[in-house]
Amino acid sequence: MNLEQAQKQLLLKFQKQEITGSIIYEKLAKRQKNEDNRKLLLRIAKDERNHYSVYKKLTGKDVSPSRRQIFLYLGISYILGPTFTVKLMENNEADDQILYSQLEHLPELPAIIRDEEAHERELIGMISEDKLNYMGSVVLGLNDALVELTGALAGLTFALQNPKLIALTGSITGIAAAFSMAASEYLSTKSEDTERSAIKASVYTGIAYIFTVSLLILPYLLIRNVYISLTLTLMAAILIIAAFNYYYSVVKDEKFSRRFSEMALLSMGVAILSFGVGLLLRKFFGIEL
Repeated sequence: MNLEQAQKQLLLKFQKQEITGSIIYEKLAKRQKNEDNRKLLLRIAKDERNHYSVYKKLTGKDVSPSRRQIFLYLGISYILGPTFTVKLMENNEADDQILYSQLEHLPELPAIIRDEEAHERELIGMISEDKLNYMGSVVLGLNDALVELTGALAGLTFALQNPKLIALTGSITGIAAAFSMAASEYLSTKSEDTERSAIKASVYTGIAYIFTVSLLILPYLLIRNVYISLTLTLMAAILIIAAFNYYYSVVKDEKFSRRFSEMALLSMGVAILSFGVGLLLRKFFGIEL
């Protein structure tokens, strides 16, 4: 393939991305209740269509949108919200900046690149999504549940060695801790000079805590071997940490690896220490179940 053919293939690739992006932004805009968010999304969709027209003049071809990507991103938006979806799209477009350099001799490209960079800056604080205003409360609930309950379940596993008893004790501990954390978050938010609702903050904290507790205890309800259950619980904790921190890193433009490592090491470290405490206490009290 000679250079001109390679450049044309690259232009066709970008052309397909632009028409696909414009359709996704238009569909996301239709679902926006916030008028400012809707207008911005429609403006960006229009810019993407203009970019498509520029590429079409260069390639001399019409290109169909990627139905798979439209379906994928709209599905993601239903589950994880529009902010995460838009940020993910922009992050993927940012990966193409190196490829743009291969076409920088074309006079039409600098304007498109400027538009893409402007989109990224505007999208940082674009969507006022209620749950993102309470991200700190979700972090508090998840983090506390992961650290406290992985530790408690590890200690209970060796101390009790009965899966149903461990699940019962862990559930009581977890639910009581969830109510306690929710109440603490309510009082903390109420005392702050903030527009956040103290009730919503406490609800987000409590739900995040109980959701995490449910997933961590589930293996003990399904499997009789307590050590296999503990292994699955620790694996579930790692997956929860990875999934949440990936979501957080995308919407907040933060490094995934640092946050994931810190949270994972903390949870697993507490679990190991608690397992040791359970062993010592069991021997100290001479309990055999």
